[in-house]
Amino acid sequence: MVPDLARITAVAELLDDPQLTYPTIHVTGTNGKTTTARLIADLACEHGLTAGLYTSPHLHSVTERISVCGETIPEAEFAEEYERLLPYFLLVDPKGERVTYFEALTALAFVWFSDKPVSLGVFEVGMGGAWDATNLVAGDVAVICPIAVDHPELGSTVEQIAAEKAGIVKPGKVVVCREQTPEAFQVIQDRCEAFEAKLRYEGRDFAVLDRRRSVGGQVIGVRGLFDRYEEVPLGLFGEHAARNAAAAIVAVESFLEKALTTDAVRSALSAANSPGRLEVVAHRPTILVDGAHNPAGAEALASALTEAFGWSRLHLVIAVSSNKDVDGIVAALAPLADRSYAAHNTSARSADAERVAQAIAGIGVPVETFGSVADALQAARDSAGADDLILVTGSLYTVADARRALGKAS
Repeated sequence: MVPDLARITAVAELLDDPQLTYPTIHVTGTNGKTTTARLIADLACEHGLTAGLYTSPHLHSVTERISVCGETIPEAEFAEEYERLLPYFLLVDPKGERVTYFEALTALAFVWFSDKPVSLGVFEVGMGGAWDATNLVAGDVAVICPIAVDHPELGSTVEQIAAEKAGIVKPGKVVVCREQTPEAFQVIQDRCEAFEAKLRYEGRDFAVLDRRRSVGGQVIGVRGLFDRYEEVPLGLFGEHAARNAAAAIVAVESFLEKALTTDAVRSALSAANSPGRLEVVAHRPTILVDGAHNPAGAEALASALTEAFGWSRLHLVIAVSSNKDVDGIVAALAPLADRSYAAHNTSARSADAERVAQAIAGIGVPVETFGSVADALQAARDSAGADDLILVTGSLYTVADARRALGKAS
């Protein structure tokens, strides 16, 4: 399928462009964009805005992708909206390639948010940016999270991928950008200059000032655009989460064009959660799930893990998609493990467990192979002591399989 916006544009035009009836914050990047989008929506809601949130992928139910101030779209409303939209999809299908699954969901979010109505839409890019279906939004604020090589469809170099992701930058709007490699930053800066967009860059215009561990997360200080936010409890682990939170604060500051209320910031971030991202799902032994699916994400996970958790032995349950950098992911995580359990997840793109095991064995870590994540997780639980830690990672499909096996799918 040729990447273009023809199908989603045709649908949106038939619907009279519902995505333009409310302002939007648009979030892209390789790692951290789901968490950042969630934090932006939480902050906006805590400041009295009715904020719609559209993220992807989902872990268990497609309705997880679409919510307003923490309330996901009810299944009945999802079905009603889809029935309402189906005739429009069928009008567009004969004109070329059929409307895709992601385009249909994006159109549904456009319409549902307009119907509520929301006072702000927060949209996470599905993949890339320039040709993503979400790129029909006005993008009053664009947020660009760290960029790394991940999806081969987007390019083989950081510069190529940055060019795709910088495609969400709109003329004259604001861009909040996390720290990037020099190559990626140059591409983003050039795009901002060409479109006369205002660039707010991490380290130069905003920053995490300090942070310390606390029960259930950390306490951070942030220098924003309009104020400093001290002693802010954040219910997420790791430096990368703190920096995501700083970007979220600045995105909402940029949208409101003023300082945020410190009490509201504290309330929103203390209650923050991001399922499948450094999520503790069981204790004694601790079972932690994380959707890291590229080397940069795996490195951030390893850093947060050693900072925030302790263990007697670490059991690594891992299943990775075949189009990902298996060796790079394993290289970041396997050295922490005492035992490993390579598995095949429920995705059709799952790499063979033997391929993952081979990479782990090359690092010298004992490894077994399993036909499913559930079986691998059970083997790890059978082997683990109360003071051990079981880490389940490699893909959000892997995380979903593990949460389902533990009865956490609801």
